[in-house]
Amino acid sequence: MYYVYVIVSESADKMYIGYTADLDKRFEAHNKDDKGATSGKDWELVYYEAFKHKADAYDREQKLKDHGQAKRWLLHRIRRSLPEEYSN
Repeated sequence: MYYVYVIVSESADKMYIGYTADLDKRFEAHNKDDKGATSGKDWELVYYEAFKHKADAYDREQKLKDHGQAKRWLLHRIRRSLPEEYSN
C-alpha cells in the first residue's frame, strides 16, 4: 500500500502533504529529522488516504499540492481535525 498524508505542526503553524509506502516510519522520520522542510517541528498526522499503486498515490499528492481546489475541498472535509488557522 501507498499513502498520501497530511501532517500539521501547530507550534510552527505549518502543514505538509506527502506520500509514502510506510506511513508509520515516514511519520516518525518527520518528527526526528533535523534537516529538510519538516525539521524541528512537532508534527501530528491528521489525514491519510491509502492506494494500491504508487503512481496513484503520487498523482493524488501532486493534485493536492498543485491544484488549489482539490486542496480546499480536502481541508474543508477534514476541517475539524485541523488547527483553527486551516479550518476556515
